[in-house]
Amino acid sequence: MKAPAERGYRRLAIGLVLAGLLSGGPSSASPPPTKAEIAKQKAVQLERRVVETDEIEPAPEAVRLTSEGTEAVDPRGLAPLDDAITCLARSIYWEAKGTDQREMQAVANVIMNRLGNPEFPSSLCDIVQQGSESGHCQFSWWCDGRPDEANEPDQYAAAREMARRALNGTLPDITHGALFFHHRSISPGWMSTLVRTARTREFNFYRQPG
Repeated sequence: MKAPAERGYRRLAIGLVLAGLLSGGPSSASPPPTKAEIAKQKAVQLERRVVETDEIEPAPEAVRLTSEGTEAVDPRGLAPLDDAITCLARSIYWEAKGTDQREMQAVANVIMNRLGNPEFPSSLCDIVQQGSESGHCQFSWWCDGRPDEANEPDQYAAAREMARRALNGTLPDITHGALFFHHRSISPGWMSTLVRTARTREFNFYRQPG
């Protein structure tokens, strides 16, 4: 089933084409937007919605991302990291691939919580890539010198679906507002200044005090 926005675009385009044919002249209508283009446009709206309200709430049905749309944006995990869907999905993948859905959900929660916090950048790509200019990346996978393409299709599909739900505002926050996390096998010095909010099998999660 196509999303309402996509159906509307296609009805309009088809109507213009038919009008041109019936009048006997060539149609000058532009081709209708692709599923990927529609999904990217929706993602910008959803991203802006969180930034402007500082809240993560379920989005109206008409602007929610569909599974088909998010898949069309980056079906094989090879797309450039320059749109909200890809940046979020790829970060979930690299931080939590090989784990279960709960771990992926928690990582998505942290990234979205940062989007809704004015102390962090106002786009998901900027959040994921923050610190790369100084060599102190917030997410280590982004500047570890290795390729950023996904190479496990099933794991990436799960990460992409988690990103879709997170952007739609329908992914419960199991981290209770966490803005930071680390793997439980390490003990970074910064964790002593923060308040732990949650723990999963793989990670510890934290927020700022106060």
